Amino acid sequence: MTLNYLTNWLSTVGRFLATTLLCVSAIAFVWQGAFFPNTPAMADPAANLIASTDLGDQIQGKASEDAGRAKGFIQDTKEQLKRTAKKNANRVEQATDGNGSYVERKAKRDAARIGRRADEDAARTKSAVDKTKNTVERTVDNIKDAFSK
Repeated sequence: MTLNYLTNWLSTVGRFLATTLLCVSAIAFVWQGAFFPNTPAMADPAANLIASTDLGDQIQGKASEDAGRAKGFIQDTKEQLKRTAKKNANRVEQATDGNGSYVERKAKRDAARIGRRADEDAARTKSAVDKTKNTVERTVDNIKDAFSK
């Protein structure tokens, strides 16, 4: 019985010591500046501003490039959706022998509605892409302005 109590107590003390050692090591690691290996470069803020300006321009360029690619993808998807809807309507027309049945008219109406909604959805999505791109560019400009002052 005493042996279990002793091992339990040693286990608790050991965990406490390990946790304390880990925390002290982490504090010493941060205190010594291990996260900032190039401390002399931090003394010259102009170098950092030039780097941040270049980085900001790169971010803005990347945002514009990605927005253009996203818009192209949206356009391709819209066109593919319209082609598929028309192809399905033509298949229904061929299956009903083209006599103007209710099913054929419904398929054509559905194809037209799908095309119209594809246009609307593509326009909304492109607008959202533009808003996101503008937000990113505005944020980068604000950050550059804050560092330039």
